[in-house]
Amino acid sequence: MCPAVGVSVCRGPGREAVGLSPTYERPPIMRRYVLTGTPGAGKTSILRCLAELGYGVVEEAATAVIARAQARGEDEPWTRASFIDEIVALQRQRQSEAATTGSVQVFDRSPVCTHALATYLERPVSRALTAEIERITAEEIYERQVLFVRNLGFCEPTSARRISFQESLVFEKIHEQSYRAFGYELIDIPAGDLAHRVATVSSMISLPAS
Repeated sequence: MCPAVGVSVCRGPGREAVGLSPTYERPPIMRRYVLTGTPGAGKTSILRCLAELGYGVVEEAATAVIARAQARGEDEPWTRASFIDEIVALQRQRQSEAATTGSVQVFDRSPVCTHALATYLERPVSRALTAEIERITAEEIYERQVLFVRNLGFCEPTSARRISFQESLVFEKIHEQSYRAFGYELIDIPAGDLAHRVATVSSMISLPAS
């Protein structure tokens, strides 16, 4: 169980009825928030706690693409040319297939993160990635306020994350630049204990839409 669930935080949003009639309830407006930041900063732990609090969550696509390839015996799938576009395709699929119940969803990264990844890997921005960023911008898929999880002062390597802490800071900076370039506002989630970070995120995403 997530250690943050026992603390006092705003719970996941319920269904609010506005202008109800006896036979009709207006569906809530879906707000999709992006949780992003430094590799190894604790995004996955925050996301899992948010799920336990009742929020709709969508896990990171890049990690899934890497895990699937490694399960087939491919050690470094990020070196192949199709890597970025595979992430883009899975991100779009997961976004379109995400449950529509409730009024808030939290996504572990977005196509803007994939843009940052392409920049970090010194790859050209593909037509598929460009088209997806244009789509999410035109359709206003994600909230303009992005939850940016700051580094913890270290980066623990995994099979999918083989970078040093110093390299992760470079990656963090590129993410900042990409999101700001596409007009998003970064809301810092500072380093701290998990319960406090979850409470901070929950309080922000539970606020009524402006």
